[in-house]
Amino acid sequence: MRLISFFKNGESRAGAVIDDRVVDLTVQFGVKSVRDLLDIGTLEDVSKSAAQAATDYDLDDVDLDIPVPNARKIYCVGVNYMNRNAEYKDNSDAPKYPSLFVRNPMSFSAHGRDILIPPESEQLDYEGEIVLVIGKKGRRISQDAAMDHVAGLTIMNEGSIRDWIRHGKFNVTPGKNWDRSGGMGPWIETDLSEIDIENLMVETRVNGEIRQKDTTASMAFPFKRIIEYVSNFGTLLPGDIIATGTPTGSGARFDPPIWLREGDVVEVSVEGVGTLSNTVAKEVI
Repeated sequence: MRLISFFKNGESRAGAVIDDRVVDLTVQFGVKSVRDLLDIGTLEDVSKSAAQAATDYDLDDVDLDIPVPNARKIYCVGVNYMNRNAEYKDNSDAPKYPSLFVRNPMSFSAHGRDILIPPESEQLDYEGEIVLVIGKKGRRISQDAAMDHVAGLTIMNEGSIRDWIRHGKFNVTPGKNWDRSGGMGPWIETDLSEIDIENLMVETRVNGEIRQKDTTASMAFPFKRIIEYVSNFGTLLPGDIIATGTPTGSGARFDPPIWLREGDVVEVSVEGVGTLSNTVAKEVI
């Protein structure tokens, strides 16, 4: 099942995508958001109901929002593909623990909407990532139980304003939280039965040119270890988001760097999940 958050007639709603049609789950289940569905913990019932229900809209006729617009927490893992650690050329050892930072929901645009270059910087960069959406509350979750707490996968362009990442010695937060600097969506794929999470491909294209391509087999910290680590220090709740890192090939690593420009189209594809697409625009102030 593919869960979406969307707007219809100006109202925020939850839905399920069935063959390019949308079942309005706000009508079916009386919920206001995807997070409400995850809080209730009824995904199996939702999937059965959605499969049998008459669809309400064409997918093209609704305005998508990011998958969980009211996520309580958005964690991001940095430098998680081993060839990215080598890319820094600092002779550092392989990391012992995940590097983490947080983002806020307003720093993302939905699938099909523009991501923005702010007037304060020209260094907007792309980072294609696979994203875990938590479906069940947990603390100190073991690796054996980790995937039981995952509702599904979505996709992120974890866009960065590179020069603002370097303003502080240990602080990447400013460069990672510009309004609408990244993209997320288009949906949450909840059926993981046919997805090989240990060898799952992610690919980023800019104007059709492949810039990043790798699989989760290259991760220093696979999904289960990330969930174990994050849930040690804080309780994971339904609707929480964990971006799992980006492969080598971001614009900052070219010589000279290649920043995103107005009119560029960034696509991030994850096999078995789908494709997130955003056009780059300049922020108007």
